[in-house]
Amino acid sequence: MELPVLLAVSYELSEAELAALKFLSREHVPRRRLEAARSPHDLFEALQEKGVLEAGDLSFLRELLYHIGRIDLLVAHLGSSREQVERELRVPGKARVSPLRYLLFQLSEDVTEDELMSFKLLLDKDLPRSKLTRETTMLDILTEMEKKGLLGKDNLSMLKSLCEKINISLWNRIEDGLNLFGQEEMLITKEERGSRGGSGGHLVSSVAPYLPGNFNDSSQLLEAYKMTSRPCGVCLILNNHNFAKAREGVLEHKHMKDRNGTDVDAAALRNVFSKLHFRVEERRDLTAEEIRKTVNIFRNEDHEDKDCFVCCILSHGKKGIIYGVDGQEVPIREVTTSFTVQNCNSLAGKPKVFFIQACQGDAFHKGVTIETDSGEQDSSVERDARFQLDCIPAEADFLLGMATLQDYVSYRSPREGTWYIQALCQHLEYSCPRGEDVLTILTAVNQEVSRKSCERDAKKQMPQPSFTLRKRLIFPVN
Repeated sequence: MELPVLLAVSYELSEAELAALKFLSREHVPRRRLEAARSPHDLFEALQEKGVLEAGDLSFLRELLYHIGRIDLLVAHLGSSREQVERELRVPGKARVSPLRYLLFQLSEDVTEDELMSFKLLLDKDLPRSKLTRETTMLDILTEMEKKGLLGKDNLSMLKSLCEKINISLWNRIEDGLNLFGQEEMLITKEERGSRGGSGGHLVSSVAPYLPGNFNDSSQLLEAYKMTSRPCGVCLILNNHNFAKAREGVLEHKHMKDRNGTDVDAAALRNVFSKLHFRVEERRDLTAEEIRKTVNIFRNEDHEDKDCFVCCILSHGKKGIIYGVDGQEVPIREVTTSFTVQNCNSLAGKPKVFFIQACQGDAFHKGVTIETDSGEQDSSVERDARFQLDCIPAEADFLLGMATLQDYVSYRSPREGTWYIQALCQHLEYSCPRGEDVLTILTAVNQEVSRKSCERDAKKQMPQPSFTLRKRLIFPVN
């Protein structure tokens, strides 16, 4: 019995994490025994009783901690790492949490508060009201549905119907995951069974090695970029706020406003990239020439002992360019190509990441009306662009994240910052400790920002990342 290790781990797990571990262990421990487990230590004892945790073999514990994103406990108490667990889980038959079980867990992680409330309302006649209180979590709902026979490996129709009514993307991720991992799910309703003359739907057992996270094709089979250097690299923030020089010097820019709220974005970027072990360097209110000089300084740095380079640009602009505070233009491509192999050899083979919040166009996305963070149209609306085909170098290892689609606007609150940068920072801070790769995180950012709307005229925003990455990019926390 690895008692000291189990005790050490159990002391560091929260009540919510215990609930997650119990849900992920449901196929290995009887329901009543799980319900009786009031602490992580109780759960570990139950797993030992069932022979899932044995002396000298804590692979299931490693798998569980990996699934709930506690990589820190893997490192500190089990002498393992995210990469080691991923290699283990690629071995056929090694994973003990089934793909469906993990996909349901991911569903519980993905739902918003509003979506959770919708699930409760729709299940009001199917589950006891005592199980649908304010404190009820999505894991509680899924567990109760299983107990009532409303959810199981051969019965996903009700869950599909609920997701279709609430948010179809929740179901799409489950379906994509099942398809990816070789599970043919028939999902036929009673009406469809009658018309086809068939029996109930079923799941064929998975034969594919299973890894959680991003279910886009074979991405989980890709290796990750090395990100072990400390510091991991430089995060350069170019933060332009005061455009008085532009208003004074260029007639066409006499109405160009100061970018109130940009310091909130810069602070959020500093905070999250410091936690991700980057050396953060911020430069404020640069003219076009000063932007070029700053880029050249960092291009000429020796990045040989670093693993990555990040550049965040917060400014005004128009299609394909950003403005200096003097109203002069700098092409985005000029910035990104400064870090190609020819111009910065010490970053060869390493990821170069650019996040750009810059004015780019005048068109609007139409959408439904929701509450906005700002009532000031001029100071809260920035016209930002998506990736232009000529903005990213035609070579490997680049990622360009733009705030919105080509020619369209994006939104900024003078008090709370931009929709895009704030969502980006929040998702990086939440998902990086859970081992999510950056492209998966940016997809979540797309989802969050696309749900927002400017109340005044029901305008929407849709970010878009573009990339030539060759490997998975996972920002380190440990």
